Amino acid sequence: MNRIRYALIGSGWRAEFYIRIAKAVPEKFELTGVLIRDPEKGAAFAEKHGVKVVNSLDALMEEQPEFVVLAIKRGVVTDYLLTLFEKKIPVLVETPPGESEEALQQLWKAYENAAPKIQVAEQYFLQPLYASWHKAIEEGLLGDVTNINISSLHGYHGISMIRWMLGVKGEKCRIHGKRYRFPVTETYGRDGMAFDGELFECPRDRVTLEFENGKIAFFDFSDPAQYHSFIRTRQLNIQGTRGEIDDLTIRYLTKENVPVTEDLRRIDLGVYGNQEWSHFAVMLGERFLYRTSFVNARLNDDELAVGSLLLGMDEYLRTGKECYSLADALQDMYLCLKMEEAMAQNYAEVETERQPWDDFLVM
Repeated sequence: MNRIRYALIGSGWRAEFYIRIAKAVPEKFELTGVLIRDPEKGAAFAEKHGVKVVNSLDALMEEQPEFVVLAIKRGVVTDYLLTLFEKKIPVLVETPPGESEEALQQLWKAYENAAPKIQVAEQYFLQPLYASWHKAIEEGLLGDVTNINISSLHGYHGISMIRWMLGVKGEKCRIHGKRYRFPVTETYGRDGMAFDGELFECPRDRVTLEFENGKIAFFDFSDPAQYHSFIRTRQLNIQGTRGEIDDLTIRYLTKENVPVTEDLRRIDLGVYGNQEWSHFAVMLGERFLYRTSFVNARLNDDELAVGSLLLGMDEYLRTGKECYSLADALQDMYLCLKMEEAMAQNYAEVETERQPWDDFLVM
């Protein structure tokens, strides 16, 4: 296949993922340039990462990338998207696309008026473990999925996973919950392991979402401890009429109603050997639930997922098949905002309403 050529707008921690992926899988991806408006900051970034940096959108598009990746500060995403819509530039935008109900509605109206080419970089459903869990559901091992208890992702990321695993689209729901706060010791951050024993106060969100189709989600997350900690773990439980996912263990019934218990097994190459490390697959018993599209590439799970988003954006531009639609991103953020509203009222019930993008939901 021809290399997928994309440009990047942004210079933060998230933007750097798209640089690493292009360098790790050069046979599939080509980064044509990075837009950083501040010349001094851009020059330092170019030297650090070995990439071409330009200072204007027009200069960025001179290399004719297939699309741009928008990975900038959350507060200015909506305004930048409107500019890209106006210029008819296809865009893969980092989450979230807006931070208020008004911004979400404004963005949807602009989308309806401009009919732009846009997908959203919600990556977690493409990570090996989450993709494996969903594959087990797709294969019918759990039967009809009825409820989920998820303690692994914050806010709109968690909502995205809830809707995907439960098969919920734009159904109305009732939400109640509360935000608690507890002290926890710092053990790990983006800069590496920490050993000084420093305590910090960490919120823990406990929320119940009851959808009008009868499906229930129990949301539980400590942000940011669960993303970067050796003493706060990920937990997930999904129950269906014929089985259950309990983190890495899956229990289900065969066609003859014989109960089976199996554990997910991760296959990484190079472990305890001299081959360069890379992820290959996740298996359940003798079958694959996930196999990477980037064999032998030294990418972590999040980078694998972002790489899959780039593949999905390319397919979307070629065929129209959506990878993660703007409508889905708006719905996830809308439910996240209503969840925040519910927690601010300490278990007072908040009800959601149908939104104008409901008919366009894909996930």
